[in-house]
Amino acid sequence: MRIEKDRVDVKLEIPGAVIRQQVGFGEAGGFGTMSGEYFTLSTGVDTTQLFRGLEGDLCQCPHWGFVLAGQLTTTDGNGARETVKANDLFYWPPGHNVKVDADAEIVMFSPQREHSHVISHMTSKAKG
Repeated sequence: MRIEKDRVDVKLEIPGAVIRQQVGFGEAGGFGTMSGEYFTLSTGVDTTQLFRGLEGDLCQCPHWGFVLAGQLTTTDGNGARETVKANDLFYWPPGHNVKVDADAEIVMFSPQREHSHVISHMTSKAKG
């Protein structure tokens, strides 16, 4: 499957963030259907408020991805932090928040059902 970035559905657009998600991007065994995602994020974006109300107030979906540009730091439920930057591959296990340290573009692959739930939750939070 091949799809251009601009053809990936925008699921959420708020100041500093554009979240695109292509559902049905393939199957991954026990994880079921995967989605392919392209996020454009500005310095200072912090998911803490958007994840409030999810289990542990954290994203409970795993993600596999690549940082095209910028820098991001994740914090898990125990306070452990990890920073990824341009040209890094990453895996974020369930139970994290994300803060953008420098304008970033990332590509991620996530279990579709779980991440669609998180994106819907963020959308409702963004709308107030």
